[in-house]
Amino acid sequence: MRLVVDLNKCQGYAQCAFLAPDVFAMHGEESLVYNPRAEEEQRERLARAVAACPVQAITADGLDGAEDSASRSPGASDGR
Repeated sequence: MRLVVDLNKCQGYAQCAFLAPDVFAMHGEESLVYNPRAEEEQRERLARAVAACPVQAITADGLDGAEDSASRSPGASDGR
């Protein structure tokens, strides 16, 4: 999974670092550091971190359908 943070947009609110500390960290009070190649195991935390960014500075390739693929097994019924 590939992450991109627009560091010009980032205001240092640190919501991402709180929600996905294995991927994002604050260096000092305003400088964000992150792993642009996050592990698949971090998918759920990353989805929450991306959604929580108040200025929408984080984009992630490969997060689409994160909850659906994690919660459904092949052949699962949707209840209809």
